[in-house]
Amino acid sequence: MSKDSWREKIRIGVIGGSDASFDALKDAEETGMLIAEKGCILITGGLGGVMEAASRGAKKADGVVIGILPGKERNEANNYVDIAIPTALGWVRNILVVLNSDALIAIDGAYGTLSEISYALLYKKPVFGLKTWNLFKTDKNITEGVISCVSPQEAVEKAFKAVHGDG
Repeated sequence: MSKDSWREKIRIGVIGGSDASFDALKDAEETGMLIAEKGCILITGGLGGVMEAASRGAKKADGVVIGILPGKERNEANNYVDIAIPTALGWVRNILVVLNSDALIAIDGAYGTLSEISYALLYKKPVFGLKTWNLFKTDKNITEGVISCVSPQEAVEKAFKAVHGDG
């Protein structure tokens, strides 16, 4: 694959809890698989829970997974990460997950996920949510925030269309 084709690939971030429910992990794995099937690169925080489940799903579909890690060691990444990027930034690395994603899908999650959603909204990145924080703001008749979805299929399709421009 040429360098230019890598640059052109859509990057979809999956964010969510490291301590997630069975249903959230199932949704995350399916989400990762669907992202890879669309030919997109998966961006995560590289650790466990939702991040690992999404990464596992992407690898089932021969996708590419980038993990942006909070620590300073590449070996901290889950076993499904292809490219591990250590940052030694702790929670602050959440902004790097957002800035390296064209759109984000939030699944479950606690305050770390909330910070990623906040950064995404600040940087005008679309966020699609599955059983996660319900955040929206209405200002001058414009509503923006997390777009709630009912399935991994809906979330991935909306994220892809938001970036690709098909709808």
